[in-house]
Amino acid sequence: MEKLKINLDIILPGIPDERDTCVQRIISTLQLKRGIEKVHIIPESGNIKAKLCFHYNPDEISIEQIQHLAEKAGAELTERYGHLLLEVTGIRHVRHARIIEQSLKKTKGILAVSVSATGWIKIEYDHQEITPEKIKEILADENIHIFHSEQRTDEPRAREKEHDHQHEDHGHSHGGIFGEKTELIFAIICGACLDIGFGLSFIKDLSAYIPVGFYIAAYFFGGFYTTKEAIEGISEGNFEIDFLMLVAAIGAAILGEWAEGSLLLFLFSLGHSLEHYAMERAKKSISALTELAPKTALLKTGNNIKETSIEKLKPNDIIVVKPNSKIPADGIVVTGTSSVNQAPITGESIPVDKVAAPNVEAKTENAGKVDARHKVFAGSINGGGNLEIKVTKLSSDSTIARLVKLVNEAQTQKSPTQNFTDKVEKYYVPSVLILVVILLFAFVIIDEPFSASFYRAMAVLVAASPCALAIATPSAVLSGVARAARGGVLIKGGKPLEELGSLNAIAFDKTGTLTEGKPKLTGVYPLNGANEEQLLQLLIAVEKLSDHPLAAAIVKGGMEKIRKDIPAATNVKAITGRGVKADYEGEVVYIGNKELFAENNHQLSGEIKRKVEELETRGNTTMLVKRGNTFVGIVNTNGCRQARV
Repeated sequence: MEKLKINLDIILPGIPDERDTCVQRIISTLQLKRGIEKVHIIPESGNIKAKLCFHYNPDEISIEQIQHLAEKAGAELTERYGHLLLEVTGIRHVRHARIIEQSLKKTKGILAVSVSATGWIKIEYDHQEITPEKIKEILADENIHIFHSEQRTDEPRAREKEHDHQHEDHGHSHGGIFGEKTELIFAIICGACLDIGFGLSFIKDLSAYIPVGFYIAAYFFGGFYTTKEAIEGISEGNFEIDFLMLVAAIGAAILGEWAEGSLLLFLFSLGHSLEHYAMERAKKSISALTELAPKTALLKTGNNIKETSIEKLKPNDIIVVKPNSKIPADGIVVTGTSSVNQAPITGESIPVDKVAAPNVEAKTENAGKVDARHKVFAGSINGGGNLEIKVTKLSSDSTIARLVKLVNEAQTQKSPTQNFTDKVEKYYVPSVLILVVILLFAFVIIDEPFSASFYRAMAVLVAASPCALAIATPSAVLSGVARAARGGVLIKGGKPLEELGSLNAIAFDKTGTLTEGKPKLTGVYPLNGANEEQLLQLLIAVEKLSDHPLAAAIVKGGMEKIRKDIPAATNVKAITGRGVKADYEGEVVYIGNKELFAENNHQLSGEIKRKVEELETRGNTTMLVKRGNTFVGIVNTNGCRQARV
């Protein structure tokens, strides 16, 4: 039995995600072919793309036949099935998202759909039965407005603007007199009417109709959106918690318990508005990822430089990135040296030194194999050097664009708990309604008035309402994903987030230690007759003019030890990726790594080499210090301060 691995994006060019249902379809199709024993996915890992691994019998089928079958099956699936990832406005909250989802699932031709309350809809559809235009018409009929879409069919990742930016409110302000805060303001008015009515009810000589009038006002403002959601749910054949709350409030009014009914509607409407607030926070946290990359770039054509939109950049374009500005596109450095802060993209806490790539013309077409020292990512921040970068990817395919897309798709993926609560609610709510109807007729069996049976039924209705079950789970998942995104951690949906709670151990891919991202001076070793104070003074004098994080750590650590003012060196010149050169008290000083001295033909003794290697094996960064013709010391730093776990 032999194996063949084929990149998934070759077979399904528009669907590189190994979790997609089309991947499962192609596996099912190919496993039925003679000679193929097994087909499975090798997930994407780092820069290695997801692959399909074929276990086959070479006596029955050849590699060429497998490749032909795979490509043919992929082409047929790509032609038949389409995928839409839509950013929309008009979804008010989690229950509304569920109503929209259930409505779309009933549409012929839509095979799978997932709707997020944060404003994203993921749809898989059959080209033979429905078109993207028809899907968008259906959404428009539901008052869902498409802001933009990513369509993955035979032309993958076709991005199209559907509406102007006036639809970017992302809330449920459509028809609201106070904009997106309408529901919250209604809830507050409801509470105020409840308080006034309750207070007036204690005034003896006041007509009872006046407090009731305020309670009725509380009913109106507190029940407005509840009634709206209940009607929408019933129109789709769903009896959800909005309906239970509304029936319970009406029952309380029939019993004359206006205050209790008003309180119920106030709490429910306030819960709605707070849920909406949580969703808005989640949206803003995730949408902040899109702001990592700048919207424009400085395009260099010959000797001319002009500002242009990043969407217009093409592979092999040359862009200029000024010091201390964001890098607008993935690419290869062709001119200049600088330290680049990649923390927004890779999480590396220390800026990475970047240098121009040699023979870049030959390497551009195969950018994946270019050394990391020459590659930069959109959204990372340039340091003090001027860079010219050859673009290697379109803006829609950049690393940051893929990260944003991953997070947006993650919002549409439900966690196991969400799937469970959806199933439970589907049967739970009708069961509660049946139980309440039975309890209404308890007076037939029990010797009690109808009012007592009615009151008991309404009490059960309120107590049995699964508010926490329906609201808390999706809100908690979305808030968790959003909070992690704000901290630089990307979580692929609710399932991985929930699995974190059951972990007993975590393996970190890190060189030696977990860190806090704060460099620290950890050791100073004088050589050739120098003492520690002299070495520290030299280090501070040279490094205090550098903006490199390691230089700042050396200066800070050194000043804590000697505590006196040190005049700065002169003619300080940074050597990117190597170290620094300066003049100090009439002598030339070099501070840097071994490569710096190797390039300048400075010979290192065997003792110095052994000391440096010993320190580096402990996970430290070491730099040599040479003054004139003499090595005067070794300075040792931890790239990042060790974290306590």
